[in-house]
Amino acid sequence: MGQAQSEVAAVDQTQNHQSSPATSVESLIAEAAAYGNDENESLDAKAQKALECPCIADLRKGSCGIQFSEAFVCFLKSTAEEKGSDCVHPFVALQDCLKANPEAFSNDILEQEVEKEEVEAKDYKMFPPAWSQAH
Repeated sequence: MGQAQSEVAAVDQTQNHQSSPATSVESLIAEAAAYGNDENESLDAKAQKALECPCIADLRKGSCGIQFSEAFVCFLKSTAEEKGSDCVHPFVALQDCLKANPEAFSNDILEQEVEKEEVEAKDYKMFPPAWSQAH
């Protein structure tokens, strides 16, 4: 792709991020991680750009913004085999903050996460093993 095409793609990507509402924490994080992503940049530069994504501005500015930012950047920079497994402390700090400040994240985001979990739980069916049924 030529430089002019890259610039057009970058503009399109920026416009999409501003106009497309994310519906869950997962989608917000995925959108932020992809925001201005340039494979030639260092992990630090990628993490900083992701943190600047308008899609997570509310999460950064809330009462748990510092903890969110630290956990998010740690996850993005993680080079562990299981990505993020080396970020236990920042995520525990974020979780503790969320317990102390339940209003820290928008109810819209949290409610959609709960609804998603409930839907997934309803899809499971349990059947007893054949040997346990009386013949």
